Amino acid sequence: MKLIRFGAEGQEKPGLQLQDKRIDVSAFGEDYTEDFLATDGLNRLQNWLTEHQDQCPIIPDTIRLGAPIKRPSKLVCVGLNYAMHAKESGMEVPKEPVLFFKSTTAIVGPNDDLIIPKNSTKTDWEVELAIVIGKKASYVSKADALDYVAGYVLHNDYSEREFQIERGGQWVKGKSCDTFAPLGPFIATKDEIPNANNLNLWLKVNDEMMQNSSTSDFVFDIETVVSYISQYMTLLPGDIISTGTPFGVGLGLSPQRYLKPGDVVELGIEGLGSSKQHVKAYQ
Repeated sequence: MKLIRFGAEGQEKPGLQLQDKRIDVSAFGEDYTEDFLATDGLNRLQNWLTEHQDQCPIIPDTIRLGAPIKRPSKLVCVGLNYAMHAKESGMEVPKEPVLFFKSTTAIVGPNDDLIIPKNSTKTDWEVELAIVIGKKASYVSKADALDYVAGYVLHNDYSEREFQIERGGQWVKGKSCDTFAPLGPFIATKDEIPNANNLNLWLKVNDEMMQNSSTSDFVFDIETVVSYISQYMTLLPGDIISTGTPFGVGLGLSPQRYLKPGDVVELGIEGLGSSKQHVKAYQ
C-alpha cells in the first residue's frame, strides 16, 4: 500500500495512492498515527479495503498532500551515511552511525513551500530515504531489524549550514527550522520496496541535477541503522529515521551554492515518488 494524507494544513485526512488514482479512506475511521501502526492498522486497513474500496471517494489531483504520517514522536537522522558525501564534506567516513534529531515541527507536506529561515544565508538541500517504524523497537538485533519497519518515505533534509556548523553546539538547530522536513508524497509499505539498500535517489535545483546516486553507497545499511538506534532509545510506531544524503549538496560544491527565493527543488526516490518545493523568503 501507499499511504497518503490530504487536505488543508492541520486538517489532513487519510487516503491511499493507487496505481491510477488517489482514494479517500476517511470512512475507515483512523488517521495514520502511532496508535494506528501499533494496533496492526496496516493489516486492518487492508482487510477493510476488500469490502469498502469501491465506495471510497476519488481525491482530485488538485488537492494538497500533507505529510503521510501524523506528527511522529521523533525524527532521527543519520549523518554522513554515504561514503562520497563524507568525502565532499571533508569528514572521515564514520566508524559508527552519526545520529542527530530534527524537530517534528519541521515536518510539512511534500510539495509545500520551503521557507528560508530568518537570518539564513546557507540553506542547503539533501535528498534522503527515510524509514517508518512499524512497532515498538528496543535493543533490536540486525537480523530482526526489518521486522520493525512499516515502510519508507521520501524526505528532503533541508539544512542551514551556518546554524548547523558555524554557530557551535549540535547540528539540530541547523536542521529543525519550519518547513525543513517535507515528507512524501506517500509512505510505501515494506512489501512495495523489495530492497531499500539499492534504490536510485536524485535531486534537482531549477531543473539542474545536483544529486543522483544510490542507497547502495550507504556506509550503514537499513538493518544496521534500525538496530543501532534501538540500542540507545526506544523507537515507537510512526517514528521516522532519515538515512543520510548522497554527494551533491550545496556545501560540497566549489564554490558553495545555497538556495535563494525563487528557486525550485525537485527530488525523488525509486519506488517512492517525487516532490517539489518552491523556495520563499521568511516574512
